[in-house]
Amino acid sequence: MKRIHSRPPQGKGAAVLDLAVLQNPLDYIAEDHMREREICAMLDQLAAETSYDPDTGDQIRCFLKYQLPAHLEDEEIDLFPMMLKRCEPEDEIEPVIRELRGDHGHAATDGAVILGLLDTPGKGFSARACAQMVAFAKHARRHLIVENAIILPIARARLTPDDLRIMLQHMLERRGLDRAMETL
Repeated sequence: MKRIHSRPPQGKGAAVLDLAVLQNPLDYIAEDHMREREICAMLDQLAAETSYDPDTGDQIRCFLKYQLPAHLEDEEIDLFPMMLKRCEPEDEIEPVIRELRGDHGHAATDGAVILGLLDTPGKGFSARACAQMVAFAKHARRHLIVENAIILPIARARLTPDDLRIMLQHMLERRGLDRAMETL
């Protein structure tokens, strides 16, 4: 299976995606969710260790700096508005999306804090820094439960093939992959 790299194009921490995932943007989002769970485990590991592993730090930094912002935009700019347009009243999706948008604001702010911690690890992390990493991971996991159990199944039922095509195009553009796909 052909694989490509998402940002950053060079160096440690570049995400490798299976091109089959790119055929359905909801699968792409689910893949991002799996990666975020891995990052949460890494944060927990960093918080529990007495020494700093630079490779783990690089992977977390890459995710928070490049992948998470693109993922949040995927949902904020495409997925959530499309769902609000397509969902039926009985889906009661508006309050769920409102809560998730609030979580996204926290993820962006708290992610910047975690990036700052990773930039200055010294000989390890303070108890406060460790608590911040664990809290970020815990909050992210709770958020992912809602997205995986509620948002993605409803999106799969309600979004049209045209919605998915538009969403995928925007996702590729955000990652600088739209031109790469043209050459395949």
